[in-house]
Amino acid sequence: MASPAPIALFVYNRPQHTRDTLNYLQKNELAADSELYIFSDAAKTDKDIPAVEDVRKIAAAVTGFKAVHFIARQQNLGLANSIISGVTQLVYDYEKVIVFEDDLLSSPHTLSYFNNALEHYKHNTKVMHISAYMFPLEDETLPETFFFRAAFSWGWATWAHAWKNFEPDIDKLMAQFDQKMINDFSIEGTMNFWKQMLDFKAGKNNSWAIRWYASIFLKNGLTLNPLKSLIHNIGHDGTGTHSNIENTYGVQISQQPVTYFPEILHENTQAYNAIKYFLSKRKGSVLQRLLRYGKQLKNKYLTKQ
Repeated sequence: MASPAPIALFVYNRPQHTRDTLNYLQKNELAADSELYIFSDAAKTDKDIPAVEDVRKIAAAVTGFKAVHFIARQQNLGLANSIISGVTQLVYDYEKVIVFEDDLLSSPHTLSYFNNALEHYKHNTKVMHISAYMFPLEDETLPETFFFRAAFSWGWATWAHAWKNFEPDIDKLMAQFDQKMINDFSIEGTMNFWKQMLDFKAGKNNSWAIRWYASIFLKNGLTLNPLKSLIHNIGHDGTGTHSNIENTYGVQISQQPVTYFPEILHENTQAYNAIKYFLSKRKGSVLQRLLRYGKQLKNKYLTKQ
């Protein structure tokens, strides 16, 4: 197998999440053969300084990888600019990259999955993104991996030839959509992807991920996804800058290696329908939504005390 791709880990002000993410990464089969780049953003406010320093102490002590490179930002870039800058740097140097944030627990086989897929599809420019997370789908008859249109950002990988298509300018992206494309982009209205685009334009979010997905979508690109998730996101506990308290997307991390990679380069219709069904049902009934919203408000209030 070719040399493993470098791992980019983006951290900020969550020491325990960072520690857990690193502990799981260290247990990966290819950890000892992989170079780890830890990008630590600087504190945005004085209030964040102690937690940022705690995270940096954890990062400075990391072992278990072929090499650890620690990049401590001197100014706060924000998550979007930090990821765009770090990914651009590494794909320029290595032609490929695996990307983690500080709240992602991985399977022992996650790095192997990424590296095998990166090698398998390195000459197929239509495949632009490899995801390691997957929703808890009900359809157990799906293949071990499949192609889909949307790019999920909870543990992912890509190549330089794909990343060069990343368009950060929201106006250039939105100008290329018509109404049908908006519907297709939003999985027939079951996911708020277009709203995320509108919110970015209005300054209500600073998402790099929605612009990356839009860039892939406009190139008719594909993303590779596992049926059984190789990532579990622990960030939906109210500690994240961009996340609420919820468990809608909780999964059991697969403990099995991935051995199948599809050869036919088109979106899997069965997988599309399974994902669309999950997205359409994920919020539950009106009563369940109200109860969940009330719980989120209560938890936010308690965390501020």
